[in-house]
Amino acid sequence: MIVLNIVLVVFFFGLTVFVHELGHYLVARWLGLHVDVFSIGFGPAIWRRTIKGIVYKVGCLPLGGYVSLPQLDPGGGKTEDGESRNLPRVAPWKKALVAVAGASFNILFAILLAYIVYWGGKSMVYQERDCVVGYVATNSLAYASGLTPGDTIEAVNGQPVTRWDQFILESALNGEVELLITKRDGTENTLILPTEKMDMGGRLVEGVLKQTPCLIIGIIPDSSAEEAGLKPGDIIREFADQPIYSINQLTELVNEHQDQPSPVIINRGGKIMNFTVTPRYNEMAQRALIGIEHNPFDIYKSPKDQLISWASPVFRLLKALVTPREARMAAAAVGGPLAIFDMIWKAVQTSLLLALWLTGLVNVNLAILNLLPIPILDGGHIVFALWEMITRRPVHEKVVAVLANVFGTILIVLIIILTFNDFRRLILPRFTRGDTEEAVVSPDPEAAPITNESAEASGSPSP
Repeated sequence: MIVLNIVLVVFFFGLTVFVHELGHYLVARWLGLHVDVFSIGFGPAIWRRTIKGIVYKVGCLPLGGYVSLPQLDPGGGKTEDGESRNLPRVAPWKKALVAVAGASFNILFAILLAYIVYWGGKSMVYQERDCVVGYVATNSLAYASGLTPGDTIEAVNGQPVTRWDQFILESALNGEVELLITKRDGTENTLILPTEKMDMGGRLVEGVLKQTPCLIIGIIPDSSAEEAGLKPGDIIREFADQPIYSINQLTELVNEHQDQPSPVIINRGGKIMNFTVTPRYNEMAQRALIGIEHNPFDIYKSPKDQLISWASPVFRLLKALVTPREARMAAAAVGGPLAIFDMIWKAVQTSLLLALWLTGLVNVNLAILNLLPIPILDGGHIVFALWEMITRRPVHEKVVAVLANVFGTILIVLIIILTFNDFRRLILPRFTRGDTEEAVVSPDPEAAPITNESAEASGSPSP
């Protein structure tokens, strides 16, 4: 099983690289450019074949790939042995089109994955036919007014609603909302709640979150969850005789039942099973935990919302990196190759659907980052092509070489630093924590899909 999971991790990551390089390759061939090599991975080839003068290979280091296009080389397109070739010059618009093709293919592939995840997710977890409350902060006005997890919002300001986004839209446009509520026991109630202005604009009912499935994607070693027999892929339906409507609600219930053996009802592959788990206090989290890692994302969002949720964290992080007061925190939140492999590793052990979701996330991330105007990335090649269009002459070969060397060195150093940080955050704690000490991380939930009970999907419950 471990070998299969490793193969799947390499496959899903390699699929993203393959799609990106395929975009460059197909557009280059379509425009009549000469192609020397199509490679997935770097380093010595573990598989290699030459077809019609093009070398196709798979490298032993699955950290990326490349398509060798000599006509895009300012040096005139020399062979690997350094021999000059008399290849025709390429129009700058063709260079730009080839450069942008990789990211374009990643986006198209992500759109396809968004539809697959959406339709698959609708059958896996809660349907979008009800506007069900998943969590209500105990220090909120909504809680004081009687709103509780499991309540269904039937109408907002007299307008019937069947989806959570309809409730969000009505709340965003009004200073207060009148909610028609159906309680879990079937009784109806009407609540009038004020909305609060958000930092990014719009309004919301503070302390109220939607229903989300508590899908377990990882079990902390030596935790009470492992001792109880919980497994990745389980969906927690009840805890301590309370129906579970969100991860946030579960977090509060777990903390309230510290050191108390508590019944848990889970759905494991369509089969309902019963377990008993005892929450234990964790010093790092400063609360009781049972030792699960969960998937906080709505894998059944509409394809449009999936794409937005994949792209917006990247833009937000890039903005934070150039904002002095946020740069330090943003840099600490960036994950490297080990973080990506760790996320995919946990996903493939949970469900194919979650693995596809993460593949979509990686594709969008790769597309956006590759379009940054940095010389060794696709965005840099686009800038060079635009310069050639404007000045009618290509960037000098020596200038390109110097920029490539400088930024290439910076990129290598950055990857080394990120890999070290990943090792320190993800690998080292697994060897240094004690029997009762669980790994606790608090990533930005919109930046990384893997978290545990101390980092919630849509906000932290009240202490």
